[in-house]
Amino acid sequence: MLHLRLITPAEQTEEAVRLIEGTRGTTHLCVLTGAARDPAGDVVLCDVAREAADDLLSGLQRLGLDTTGSIAVENVDLSLSERADRAEKEAPGEGADAVLWEHLTEATHEESTLSVTYLSFLTLATMIAACGVVLDNAVLIVGAMAVGPEFGPLAGISTATVQRRPRLAVRSLIALLVGFAVAMVLTVGFSLFMDAVGLFTKEQLEADRPQTGFVYAPDWFSFVVAVLAGAAGTLSLTSAKSGALVGVAISVTTVPAAANAAVALSYGDTVQTWGSTEQLLLNLLGITLAGTLTLLTQKQLWRKQHARLRRRAAA
Repeated sequence: MLHLRLITPAEQTEEAVRLIEGTRGTTHLCVLTGAARDPAGDVVLCDVAREAADDLLSGLQRLGLDTTGSIAVENVDLSLSERADRAEKEAPGEGADAVLWEHLTEATHEESTLSVTYLSFLTLATMIAACGVVLDNAVLIVGAMAVGPEFGPLAGISTATVQRRPRLAVRSLIALLVGFAVAMVLTVGFSLFMDAVGLFTKEQLEADRPQTGFVYAPDWFSFVVAVLAGAAGTLSLTSAKSGALVGVAISVTTVPAAANAAVALSYGDTVQTWGSTEQLLLNLLGITLAGTLTLLTQKQLWRKQHARLRRRAAA
């Protein structure tokens, strides 16, 4: 269940209440007349099943409450209520299949903003991966994958494509390209420093590396894994399965490939630099393509399911 808290101008409260009451899957409706001060108006509270929330939010936005008042949504971790159970049964579809498009857009907007924190995480992840590729240490590679925040901008590009929001697409693309550029440049400096103090050597980089050699040897399996990971990551975002997203993060070689390219560049090894860059671009393309197709599929399936349920209700 989700909890909605609305601030409505007094003249729009009845209209908002009628919309909520007419939406299958809502319950626990409460109206606090004149309770809001900034902006002034009434406070309307209700719980709604996840699968009914997107339609309700769209209706509230059509009323203009996102401009004249406020719409806030929170997850309900526990609800001991027969009314809530009944509301979830009455709501069309399954909660796990529902996509809250506004929530997804907001989440990807936040994750795809070029900030100091984003650049710091991506740079640190790339430096950790640099240590991993030089030492041929798979544990460090996995750790770097988990730290990397690059899935946010990739999901932002997919969401923006499906929702036709060019500003989000541009913001996400800038965060992705600038983020990797800054991380790789700083990792080149980090590699030169580590070489100067004797912790990195060119011989280590060019030696046989059975654990990490794959990061500069792209093949069809790289693309297939990126596509599968992109689909899984998108599903984890739309269904709020954060645990699955961690698994996605450690299954693709974006950050390790960027790290290997940076270290190889610092030693003038063009073969590994180009190979790692190809691996990076192949993974980014596969994840973005899969994410976009997954969202399009979810959108179509949800529409068909709703149309079928409406036909049943009409009959």
